[in-house]
Amino acid sequence: MNPILLSCLLATLAVAVFMWVNRIARRQRAVRDILDAADALEDRLRTARAEIEAVAGSQDEDPVQEAMKEMLRHRLWLRDHGNAASLSELRGVREGIEVARARIERQLDRIDEARAPTA
Repeated sequence: MNPILLSCLLATLAVAVFMWVNRIARRQRAVRDILDAADALEDRLRTARAEIEAVAGSQDEDPVQEAMKEMLRHRLWLRDHGNAASLSELRGVREGIEVARARIERQLDRIDEARAPTA
């Protein structure tokens, strides 16, 4: 076989392997980011529940409960579909978790405002 052709084939193969490994690394990073965001949200939700109960006591309506369920749905989706999901789908899940976190932060801000003495 022609040495130049062989070199080109080997270079093409090396590029293909590199691209494949890079894609796997991006997927693993995306999944790890989702799990880290879910863990952070869960921690924040526990704090939020304690804050809300401290201000309002136990209520029939639990705003944290819905966020916990949403987070669980994201985790289950990731478990069931994460291996076959596109990077775009994984980013969408991450964004959904961030939206839930932002909602809880807004609720906690309202609690802080309610606690603040009026001037």
